[in-house]
Amino acid sequence: MIKIKALILCAGYATRLYPLTENQPKPLLKIANQPIVEHILEKLKDADDINEVFIVTNARFHDHFRIWLNHYDYPKKIKLINDGTISNDDRLGAVGDINYVLKEEDIKDDLLVIAGDNLFGFQIKEFIEKFNSNSKSVVALHDLKDKELVKNKFGVAILCDNHSKVIDFEEKPAEPKSSLAATACYVFHQEDLKHVETAVESGKADDPGDLVKYLVKESEVHGYVFDSHWFDIGSMEGLKQAEEVYKEL
Repeated sequence: MIKIKALILCAGYATRLYPLTENQPKPLLKIANQPIVEHILEKLKDADDINEVFIVTNARFHDHFRIWLNHYDYPKKIKLINDGTISNDDRLGAVGDINYVLKEEDIKDDLLVIAGDNLFGFQIKEFIEKFNSNSKSVVALHDLKDKELVKNKFGVAILCDNHSKVIDFEEKPAEPKSSLAATACYVFHQEDLKHVETAVESGKADDPGDLVKYLVKESEVHGYVFDSHWFDIGSMEGLKQAEEVYKEL
């Protein structure tokens, strides 16, 4: 069985949710009485391919995660990584944090990456099966069914007709070519990880979507399209909407 490392990105400062996140990290905010990051970890629990989980955080909130982890029982190995930043001004960005973890842990395996504020309804096992079916990097895509809903808001993928290959990727387009919103959930093939440092050095890769756009040109990326729920927790409204859904699950 191919083994995959998992990385949960928790090093942001969530300034849009101040004052709620001024003194606590967003992934530890509770949805239905459970921290957001635990909802993500529950999704990873049944994925046999995943043998280790990394959580990258920052110097400001590292102790918050350490205290949480000391009281959290989980069947897979979890390792906390501190990226050393202390504020939104010196943050590494999502792609920078991926690059940091790759170097710190000398990761050579395929890598599942999920943002620590990303809640979704699909099964990770199915997502990984999609990756294993063609051994190409894959991005989870939520079909919003309406191009107006993705306009200027999300990264948007364009797939090849009758195929899952991503042939174009637009970052928050004013005139989107599809309604497929890129969610912050990816499996990067080990061969594509060599592009991460190059993307960071180019200065054009901050969000993971920037990395996908880079890989579409330099390698090959496929899309996993799902219709179940998805929340990108970036506002008070998003928190309330997620709470309404998750308290019924």
